Amino acid sequence: MPEMDWPALAIGLIVGFYWARVIKMVLKTRRLTGRAANFFPPETLGRILRVIWYPNVAAWVLVPILCAFLPDRYYWRVPALEWAAVGLALIILYLTMICWRKMGKDWRMGIDPNEKNTLIITGPYALVRHPIYALQCLLAIMSFVAVPNLWLAIIAGLQIVLLQWEARREERHMLSVHGQTYGEYMRQVGRFIPRGIYRAEPG
Repeated sequence: MPEMDWPALAIGLIVGFYWARVIKMVLKTRRLTGRAANFFPPETLGRILRVIWYPNVAAWVLVPILCAFLPDRYYWRVPALEWAAVGLALIILYLTMICWRKMGKDWRMGIDPNEKNTLIITGPYALVRHPIYALQCLLAIMSFVAVPNLWLAIIAGLQIVLLQWEARREERHMLSVHGQTYGEYMRQVGRFIPRGIYRAEPG
């Protein structure tokens, strides 16, 4: 029996905790508002994307845990690099929880065309427009670094593509809701990579 791959197990547990926390927030939002934070968004394209997205998330949790028991099926093994990825994944999780707290009751995970979302542009959102998505992209990359095989490459790549697509869709929605204010915010603040700090016009 091969030796247990502890970095792979750690990544699986970190990602599992991440998505368990998301489910907990969905249930809390449903209890408080009667809506499940757009877990299944009302708009058609959002629902279609979930058919791809949610199985990919499930695989993201399960594959590293399974790989913990099959550690020979990797492109390479660099234990120090794998543990560094685990450490960074924990930091990413912590920073994401800060972003979730900043969103508070306005946290959503999809688009409702009939809902006017609050524009949050302070804290982490003054640095990048989508800090949660940016951190999730980094978490996907760290997952591949810790578990460098074909399955994690596909999972991480698909997750990043879907997040890029969803970010652009959300921006079009926020522009339609908040107009010039959001347009100015977009001009000053990068989508995933910081390029300045947002400063609202006085008045």
